[in-house]
Amino acid sequence: MNFQNILLRALVAAGVGTLACGLARTAVAAEPYKIVNSSQTMGTGGIDYVYADSEGRRIYVPRGNQILVFDLDTLKQVGSITNSGGHGVAVDPKTHHGFSSSSPVTMFDTTTLELIKKIPAQGGPDGILFEPATERVYVLSHRAPNVTVIDPNDGSIAGTIDLGGAPEQGASDGQGHVYIDVESQDNIAVVDAKTLTVTAHYPLQGKGSGPAGLGLDAKNHILFAMCHDPQVCVILSADDGKIITTLPLAGGSDGGGFNPNTMEAFSSHGNGTLTIIKENSPTSFEVEQTLETKQGGKTCSLDTKKNQIIVIATERAPAPAEGTASAATPPASGDQPAGGRRGGRGGPGFLDILAIGR
Repeated sequence: MNFQNILLRALVAAGVGTLACGLARTAVAAEPYKIVNSSQTMGTGGIDYVYADSEGRRIYVPRGNQILVFDLDTLKQVGSITNSGGHGVAVDPKTHHGFSSSSPVTMFDTTTLELIKKIPAQGGPDGILFEPATERVYVLSHRAPNVTVIDPNDGSIAGTIDLGGAPEQGASDGQGHVYIDVESQDNIAVVDAKTLTVTAHYPLQGKGSGPAGLGLDAKNHILFAMCHDPQVCVILSADDGKIITTLPLAGGSDGGGFNPNTMEAFSSHGNGTLTIIKENSPTSFEVEQTLETKQGGKTCSLDTKKNQIIVIATERAPAPAEGTASAATPPASGDQPAGGRRGGRGGPGFLDILAIGR
């Protein structure tokens, strides 16, 4: 065999190998999402938001008068912060300080899970997020002031923001812009993180109502507003609010997000479904999958390291057999549910945590 033939065969083999690797990657990417892990924990009280701390590898779920803490990899409970509760949690990875959107706001140490202090906050704290560009915590409220901004170093209040309506969820582009869906006004408020002022409102123009979940593709400046009525995702430009398109959701959204690693937006619904939206390009989007989760699984969070979506729900404990003591743990003194329209009321029952991935 001459040298030319040997070289030709080597090139062909290399090409086949490259093609095979490419096809294998495509096959992996095309795999549907499924529930890859789950856990159940007995307790009492209502729930609202879940927060997956991808860097610290923990899950935080306020329930009753405490914040339950779970291992993000195993979903097993590792501790709790008592005398806290609230609706949601945000964590500053630099100071290792966590905050719950309770009234007053609870500040705690994420390493020791010890309570640091209580921070008075006006309004009714509900949603919460950490803004990385200015390293501040935004506590969202359905009543004025709509946003209370906290310095995570010492827990001091840096300022408040009037959004003109009740917010649900926010997202930061990491470049000084914070986008917050104003559920009661059907718009997205744009906040300058440095001046703590609203610079614009992007109306949904009747395409969707009651935006509750929010996803942000910071690279391509795309917003995903997940709505209740109709049950749609309104996709719009983060630069000027121009609506690009709308896509149907499998239920009324109460939580959402965007995964830049997979270029997918997602929305969780109380009817036990999760909708995955694929961004093929900044102008092309499609509903990629609808997945059954758990009835009541309204809110979600993203583990960016494993590309897994965390969904939580509660379900009633089974009734004890006649003549036997209840297996459920009775409520502790002063143990009350988080309350609020989305927090719900919860007696003894299971907290379900679902990890959804490929």
